[in-house]
Amino acid sequence: MFNGIITHSGKIKKIHKKNNNCVLEIESKMKFKNNELGSSISCSGVCLTLERKKSNIIKFYLSKETLNRSIFRTSKINDIINLEKSMKFGYRISGHLVQGHVDATTVVNKIVHVGRSWIIYFKMPKKFKKYIVEKGSIAINGVSLTIAKIQKNNFQISVVPHTLKLTNLLKLKTKDTVNVEFDIFAKYIKNFKKNGN
Repeated sequence: MFNGIITHSGKIKKIHKKNNNCVLEIESKMKFKNNELGSSISCSGVCLTLERKKSNIIKFYLSKETLNRSIFRTSKINDIINLEKSMKFGYRISGHLVQGHVDATTVVNKIVHVGRSWIIYFKMPKKFKKYIVEKGSIAINGVSLTIAKIQKNNFQISVVPHTLKLTNLLKLKTKDTVNVEFDIFAKYIKNFKKNGN
């Protein structure tokens, strides 16, 4: 479990793909201890298991399901990846509860600069519209954000300068694809209502 507050990023150095399997090597200044091997790391919102570390290179295995559901199916060398270690019990939660289970990807429709902040318009995935609530929480590339406004075919996110500085959202351009995880509570509530509980 994560909270979507990103303080580190990394750069993809190698991608090994073969027979629906993928090993990802990321270069980062984030420090890891030996006892953290096997732990969960959010990589742009995808919960991956840290398999190896050597100097400033960390390695992860990605399954076919992960590739199909996330931006990693089209990732390239030198892409910037948001990194977050899993939360520790008793620590402050500054964002919201993020599982690292990406629900879908969506596309950037437009970016508007307002002062030093950005308003980013994302395409509204019809299948998941039921989970999108104005002023509700959402994770974009693993970053905890608040939905500012909902339109017919878009939802808007306002990103402040501090978040832009620390995350790969600063690299976004129109038509780029991002990982999306909807609020876990919205998903559970919708499921309970669907099943009449």
